[in-house]
Amino acid sequence: MLPQNRAAAMADPERYELREAPVRFSGVDRRGFIQLTASGLLIAVFATESDAQWGRAVSSLDARLIIGKDGRITILNGKVEEGQGARTQLGMVAAEELKVPVSQIDVVMADTDRTPDDGLTAGSRTTPSTVPAVRQAAAAAREILVAAAAAKFQVDKSAITIKDGAAQSGSRRFTYADLASSDGFTESMKRAPSGATLTAPAEWTVLGKPQTRLNGSDIVTGKYQFPSDIKRPGMIYGCVLRPPSYGATLQSIDLESAKTIPGATAIRDGEFVAAIAPNAHAARKAVRAMSDSAKWQEKPHPSSTVLFDHLKKTAKGAGRGNTSGEPDKILATASVKLQAEYNVAYVQHAPMEPRSAVAEWTAGKLTVWTGTSNPFAVRAALAQAFGIQPAALRVIVPDFGGGFGGKHTGEAAIEAARIARDVKRPVWLRWSRQEEFTWAYSRPAAVITCEAALDGNKLAAWKMTNINSGTAALDTPYDAANRDTRFIEADSPLRQGSYRCLASAANNFARESFIDELAAKAGLDPLEFRLANLTNPRLRAVLIAAAERFNFKARWRKKQAGRGVGLACGTDKGSVVAACVEVELGGAGQPPRLVEIVQAFECGPIMNPVGLRSQMEGCILMGLGAATREEMVFENGRVTSNMFSRYRVPRFADVPPKMDLIFLDRKDTEPAGAGETPIIAVAPAMANAHFHGSGHRLRSMPLKG
Repeated sequence: MLPQNRAAAMADPERYELREAPVRFSGVDRRGFIQLTASGLLIAVFATESDAQWGRAVSSLDARLIIGKDGRITILNGKVEEGQGARTQLGMVAAEELKVPVSQIDVVMADTDRTPDDGLTAGSRTTPSTVPAVRQAAAAAREILVAAAAAKFQVDKSAITIKDGAAQSGSRRFTYADLASSDGFTESMKRAPSGATLTAPAEWTVLGKPQTRLNGSDIVTGKYQFPSDIKRPGMIYGCVLRPPSYGATLQSIDLESAKTIPGATAIRDGEFVAAIAPNAHAARKAVRAMSDSAKWQEKPHPSSTVLFDHLKKTAKGAGRGNTSGEPDKILATASVKLQAEYNVAYVQHAPMEPRSAVAEWTAGKLTVWTGTSNPFAVRAALAQAFGIQPAALRVIVPDFGGGFGGKHTGEAAIEAARIARDVKRPVWLRWSRQEEFTWAYSRPAAVITCEAALDGNKLAAWKMTNINSGTAALDTPYDAANRDTRFIEADSPLRQGSYRCLASAANNFARESFIDELAAKAGLDPLEFRLANLTNPRLRAVLIAAAERFNFKARWRKKQAGRGVGLACGTDKGSVVAACVEVELGGAGQPPRLVEIVQAFECGPIMNPVGLRSQMEGCILMGLGAATREEMVFENGRVTSNMFSRYRVPRFADVPPKMDLIFLDRKDTEPAGAGETPIIAVAPAMANAHFHGSGHRLRSMPLKG
């Protein structure tokens, strides 16, 4: 069951960032407060927006699609483009249904004044939710074209064919430009964009074919403006003073010290202190000048060296779980059973472009340009922060430089708007890399325990408990009639929240590592044991495809000094993945090095092979980073891994020499997203390969030999 609103989205407990209390600044005047509370409590004004995390239905076709007098077609959608290829995919599906070249399509995304609310861009939901909505709108527009042409030519609609963006009957043509200029066109676009017949995958001419990024030429030539590139007339630059450690509270500060930097000044609103200057460098220097005078009250904070003990000690009760059969009874009496614990560190999203925003107040209206995956919720957050109606707010999200689940919130937008309100000029603000590492939310750390009993080569009972990170992919895809899977919250030392594939990477790491341990206990090779306990046909298909291409059975039986081979599989977000790897063993305390990976993936019908390959490659490399080196290190409330020299994301040298990708094209199933699930098989496959080569089991991420 897919979440349809905020309440359902909150059922994914690892979306901790969606629970955070709204920011509120002082300065709401009496008139504004009365306007806000006229219909009830203040929170009621914003409830309708915050309830729409996964999008709303569009009631008229012109809210989704615009046909210009020149025949160009504009698709309107509230999703964002952060490098995952949504802009191109949405343009392709519109072109497919409208029967026009992709070059005739313009795609407008994530502008709260222009586009419908398609909800949070997360959970691989663009493909299964927004793509169908755009397809329906485009198909409805195509049907309007056919009906209008049939009326004009005085023929039955069955006599009309669509080719190259025109309705044809014999030698007569009626184009979308003709339609836009025809009588009754405006009224026809008021119909609901639903019920039209969609083009079957077998008949696709645009979808299923390789398509490069629609605005790719602007990106590579530097013409495109990312959020960090936005400039406004009269704009100045802001920088926010941050606490020296988590939980520290400001006791006193000398704002005048900011003025030692030419052109700089400072503002304060409670705990919020910021500097403003003619350029970003001067603004940061002014903040450093103020920080020398600041007095803080700090408080104790656990360090990363005691993280997993801290999570276990602060685990909150029995948690929530799914149970079937009698796993405890089976485990109590089983003669062959196994138990293990796995630990997963916090990791950061490390996007190429840190959080940034430009805010401008004009005639009582606030406009913000920012990089966020959640534009309508950020609009609601801004309304909360400043006590204004959402109608007086506009959030524009240019394509931005990466999010990976880490930009669901609008911190930079709120900060820039707070400064701009005070100085009455547009304000540019961008977090530094150190700010991004320290104050952005991380992927949750986890302690995961697994316990199972065997009856021959079959799973007789299965128990798995995740402390802190979440429930994504927690339920096992393996056949076990007696099972218990459980999630328990704990006190997190770091701010935490959504990350590419949520908790699936952690849960799949633990489960697939444990499955390997069970295979060894049963005396079977890892592939044989999995197939003996797996009836899911889609998951079996990718597992067999990867194993056969890799020649896993033969390579697993043949030991090679200093090397090991392993495999893993998994399912999440409606798609399935399997990977076979070879690693070179690292030295003491060093991670294994990935030298070869064969990964098979299936997400239904393939819409854009170019985009799908990019997503798979990106997931593998991102998963490789978390598997081998990425880890948030902190002590005394201070993050010490706060720059790329101390937090090592994968380099070119880490890319495996052999990367073989297999894509299973299933046109008989519904499409699923491809941006997340391919990340979950890398780490457990590498851990299993390390065990194969060394005989030593690694049960923590990142892997350290």
